Amino acid sequence: MGDLFLVRHGETEWSRSGRHTGRTDVPLTEHGREEARRLVPLVRSHRIGAAFVSPLQRARETAQLIGIPDARVDADLCEWDYGGYEGVTTPEIQRTRPGWFLFTDGVAPGPPDHPGETPEQVGERADRMLARADAALANTEGVVVLIAHGHFLRVLTARRLGLPPGHGALFQLATGALCRLGTEHGRPVVAGWNIRPPQ
Repeated sequence: MGDLFLVRHGETEWSRSGRHTGRTDVPLTEHGREEARRLVPLVRSHRIGAAFVSPLQRARETAQLIGIPDARVDADLCEWDYGGYEGVTTPEIQRTRPGWFLFTDGVAPGPPDHPGETPEQVGERADRMLARADAALANTEGVVVLIAHGHFLRVLTARRLGLPPGHGALFQLATGALCRLGTEHGRPVVAGWNIRPPQ
């Protein structure tokens, strides 16, 4: 079975300032576009069997820039729904919730169109996405690429390794980075993490 490539979208104004960016559809910055373009040699040096992308524009534009314009849009790749913490930074949240940590404490409820998700709910989406990725891997000789968002991909990695969703906290993930999940002796492993070409 081939490897799973995870690509976090390039920088946005909100990611640069540390604002939680779940369902708000912000574009890439010019620096974020350049981050994506630098990944082209890393991605295109492998045979791509299938690719999936979040419906949010920062991920879709990243897919275009890395040379995968026909990636299949999948809503399960959306970023964590931060509910009432959408657009808020961690230091701002910790002023009223000292010690707050997303991966263990979750988020405050938001409006009906984005009420927020628990770590377990994000993990359920990750499990569904992994099932689709595995089906694609079973039917191709190439790698499967997922283009999405930082916190979601961290949870997906934890689930791939058989860990609880909250263990996504262990996998810091930069914008415009590529990660490779493979296998060793039939068991899932991290084969490469936070890979970015030199500037």
